[in-house]
Amino acid sequence: MKKMLPWLVSLLLAITLIVIAGLYSWKTFYGKKEAVDTATAVQDSVKHVEAEALSAEERSKVTSDLNDIKTNLSDTNYIVIFGFTFQLENAKAKVEFDEIKESVIKPIINRALWNTTPDDMQGTKGKDELVAELLNEINPVLTKGNVVKIGITNFFNARALSRAG
Repeated sequence: MKKMLPWLVSLLLAITLIVIAGLYSWKTFYGKKEAVDTATAVQDSVKHVEAEALSAEERSKVTSDLNDIKTNLSDTNYIVIFGFTFQLENAKAKVEFDEIKESVIKPIINRALWNTTPDDMQGTKGKDELVAELLNEINPVLTKGNVVKIGITNFFNARALSRAG
């Protein structure tokens, strides 16, 4: 019996693992699947969030500007100039943001613009998507709060002059 005990324990463990894997697979393949609509998901995530009304003085204490960002879009024949205003969660976050905006935030913005086409910049939809992307990229680098709102204060899109050589 002593020689069979390790075999019995191993067999019971193997059967248990097989049953767990089978249940997981069954749930994964045949479980209830819901269609994910990103617009609905975004609306649901902010459904219970209420904006806190700030006075002009309070707003200026948590707002930082980043102007004159000049770069090419994904089509290097187009140049854009942007100005942004960032409203942060609190004054500590603003101080942190101001310390890293040239070295960390500006490269994040440039990278996002380099992946943007000139057609994306037509109308408000592309700019809204850019703002959403910036929120998702900037907030993880902040440790003392979050960016709660980004506004575009300046936008200029021009076709670059090509040099004939």
